[in-house]
Amino acid sequence: METVSNQFQPIEQITLAVISTEQAAFYLNRKPQTLRIWAMSECGLIRPLRINGRLAWPVKEIRKVLGVEV
Repeated sequence: METVSNQFQPIEQITLAVISTEQAAFYLNRKPQTLRIWAMSECGLIRPLRINGRLAWPVKEIRKVLGVEV
């Protein structure tokens, strides 16, 4: 069984434009539910996109919050 830290690649290696709530929570060191609350109340560090009723978190914005340059 993989550990959570081995489940996701480093944020610098992500080539997708958006990632899932679970991935975003991992990189931001928050629980997925916290990100869902941010999305619902529109008061978090990052605002997600909504694609067919699902949340998609912009990788570019996550990198900006983390201070990661690619």
